[in-house]
Amino acid sequence: MLPRTPLFQAAKTFTSKPRGARKPAIPLIAPLPLYRQLLRAHRKHLDPDRRSLGDMYIKSEFRLHKDIQDPLQIVGFLSQWQKYLEMIKGDTWRQEKLDLSVLQKMSDEQIVQLYELMQAAQDEKSEYGVFDDLTDKR
Repeated sequence: MLPRTPLFQAAKTFTSKPRGARKPAIPLIAPLPLYRQLLRAHRKHLDPDRRSLGDMYIKSEFRLHKDIQDPLQIVGFLSQWQKYLEMIKGDTWRQEKLDLSVLQKMSDEQIVQLYELMQAAQDEKSEYGVFDDLTDKR
């Protein structure tokens, strides 16, 4: 049985329907199955260091957003995590760059959080010697 938090309740009411010339939207996955699929994708597609960082981030974000009431926020939250899941499964995340339009829509708090995540990822890389081979080439 799914928890009775606003995120789970509101997610059940949303289905994506194509409009006009837009390409058909992917139906939203319910929060709990999406959460499980994300952790499974990390286990299958990421090395242990990235998996650890990614799992901690996913768990933190889902905990922070479990009581969201705003339907637009719920749809945005689930759809962005679903896009991320597809990138991880397709292994396209290595080449992906952050879209400027997405960055412009972020709040100051989200930008700070993104910066902190970037710093944590870079600290992990330097701790495990990921940048060592890059510094030799310069």
